[in-house]
Amino acid sequence: MNNDTFTTTGDSMTATVNLDELNKPQRKAVTTMDGSLLVIAGAGSGKTRTLVYRVAYLLEQGVSPEKILLLTFTRKSSQEMLWRAGQLLNETCRRVAGGTFHGIANMLLRRYGHYLGFGSSFTILDRSDAEGIMNLLKGSLGLSGKDRQFPTKRVLVNILSGTVNKSIDLDDLIYQSYPHLAEHIDDIINLDKHYKEFKFNNGVMDYDDLLVNWKRLLDEVPDARAEIAARYSHIMVDEYQDTNLIQADIVRLLAHEHENVMVVGDDSQSIYSFRGADFYNIMRFPKVFPDTRIIKLEENYRSSQPILSLTNDIIRNASEKYTKTLFTNIEGDRKPYLFAGRDEREEALFVTKKIAELRSKGLELNTIAVLFRSGFHSYKLEMELNSSGVEFEKRGGMKLMESAHNKDLIAFLRLRVNPFDTLSWNRVLLHLDKVGPKTARKITDFIAEAENPGLALSEYPCGKTWEAGITRLARLFKDMDGETKPGVLYEHVWNYYQPLFEKIYRDDFPKRQKELDEMQTIVAGYDDLQSFVDEVILDPPEVIARDRSGGDTERMILSTIHSSKGLEWDAVFVMGLADGRFPSSSAGLGEQWEEERRLLYVAATRAKKYLYLSYPRVIMTMDRQFKRVGMSPFLSELRAGLFERLDSDGKRDTTPSFLTAQDFPTEGTDFTKHTRKAQKINLESDELQAGVSVTHPFFGEGVVVSDQQGRSLTVQFYRHGLKTLHLDYAKISILQ
Repeated sequence: MNNDTFTTTGDSMTATVNLDELNKPQRKAVTTMDGSLLVIAGAGSGKTRTLVYRVAYLLEQGVSPEKILLLTFTRKSSQEMLWRAGQLLNETCRRVAGGTFHGIANMLLRRYGHYLGFGSSFTILDRSDAEGIMNLLKGSLGLSGKDRQFPTKRVLVNILSGTVNKSIDLDDLIYQSYPHLAEHIDDIINLDKHYKEFKFNNGVMDYDDLLVNWKRLLDEVPDARAEIAARYSHIMVDEYQDTNLIQADIVRLLAHEHENVMVVGDDSQSIYSFRGADFYNIMRFPKVFPDTRIIKLEENYRSSQPILSLTNDIIRNASEKYTKTLFTNIEGDRKPYLFAGRDEREEALFVTKKIAELRSKGLELNTIAVLFRSGFHSYKLEMELNSSGVEFEKRGGMKLMESAHNKDLIAFLRLRVNPFDTLSWNRVLLHLDKVGPKTARKITDFIAEAENPGLALSEYPCGKTWEAGITRLARLFKDMDGETKPGVLYEHVWNYYQPLFEKIYRDDFPKRQKELDEMQTIVAGYDDLQSFVDEVILDPPEVIARDRSGGDTERMILSTIHSSKGLEWDAVFVMGLADGRFPSSSAGLGEQWEEERRLLYVAATRAKKYLYLSYPRVIMTMDRQFKRVGMSPFLSELRAGLFERLDSDGKRDTTPSFLTAQDFPTEGTDFTKHTRKAQKINLESDELQAGVSVTHPFFGEGVVVSDQQGRSLTVQFYRHGLKTLHLDYAKISILQ
């Protein structure tokens, strides 16, 4: 079965869904129409395909497209799913309600927000808007100034957003995550109160408010809940493991009457707790909906079996999970490779050399990726790639709408949608010569009293030095009055803005111009301005950071693991897998540790044909000290025989470092209890040879890597990696 193609029968308007294209679990998920359903979709197991077929199947069974709600985490993914469903069935799929949680919230709040006191033309704030308001409020409340060690606007927005996404009280969050700010709790609570009042009074919502207010509609307004819940008889949610508590509550409230809800996700790929994602949403779903049926998708259509065997073993020791075993019919017997470099430079040289070898075998650069836990882990590699002339992209660039020049232009368009958006007025007024913050505020207060602020601008009593600027700005809004086409409005704004743009950004405006040209193309693709203004905040395009400028040159990918989720490549390198670096030294035990394990699982499951794991034996610490380290504990736990070691020349390393598979603890073994009897060592004997099993009071069980060298011994511990011990001090015992 080809997992990326569809088969239909009949013409485009009478096509029927061919269920033979699905495997048995996929077919069961697609055809189970009523009740709650949890689909545990392993990596590469066709979850998107399952959702696409289910949309088409529901329509074929007579469910009205307007009654189906498909919730995803990017607008692009929902659009692609509905397009593919349309290819599978017919054009009725276009009428299915599909989008992100925030996008659907925006749509519903514009229709039902009046229940909460909001008009339909509210403005959505992006991150920098929220920080700007925070700075304004800090000043007005006397919380700014050199005499106060008060949190920055960035930290304040993080705190307030954290209370929403983690569903935690403000004071509890500060005590847990920002204890050093505890003395400012009262002021932060007061600031939060004024921030909420400002947003309500000015008809604006930030990103988090969209979810908060959607939940409020469902939770606090019975009429709104009944009307919204009645709109959707069948609900589907993609990537459910990435939902936060508010999103899970929204799903529960939407489906509280019919419970026709299918959520799809993989507990083993829950890696976004820093954004507020709650791993336990997917674990507790069967308790929220007691009659839930669980279906597991375990057949993988991406990777070879040796890669899957290793990824299965990575997640084997997870403390909580839905047990599953990925398998595949894809041919291939090439095991993953493990390389230990002397230091980070040797690790980078190894990766660069292997990339050259893969290219010589015919792999294209864009089918190769190097993944790492944090962006700074790739610096040495970037230097080596540049020296070798290898083109690459480093993923995780800034969003298109985060740049100042784009935000300038967006401000004019936002005012066309919501003339009472004081934040946007402040931005466009400050472009004018001789107009500072105080004057801008006075002008904003004056025009806010008018029925049409844009047209009222010409009536403001201007000073002689800045009258010409105000006159020109007022003429712009007069020219735009009555116009609705986004492309035409953009041209009006650009004609006004261009001379200001070249003056404000005189040092690099030609470079910035390319982004504005790109935005003009984006705007022209919209039929109404409100949709553009909303979506550019909710799901902004991303600017890709490249190592060089250039045209369509083929490039390989460097990416953090978090940014790689959902993607795949023929060859994947996962680097920096050293103890103390992966997992992060700050992870600790418990849920943070388990999320780090899942992060490695996500990285390894991106590979289709080749998987390389590497780590340096020496790393530089934060205080610029060199430290000898072993491999990640997650690698130490792996059963023997799942990978091959390579030396610095890329050849097989035959140095024994693991026992055979049967000597490793089986699934469920408690590492704190030794199942074999420990025998004390006679330090004068020659018993401590490579392959001997030992135990240590702190490091636990392990295996001797090389024969005893004098009074030193090197041991590969299952939990703590490679350690060199001095026998005069280490309390080592041999396991019988």
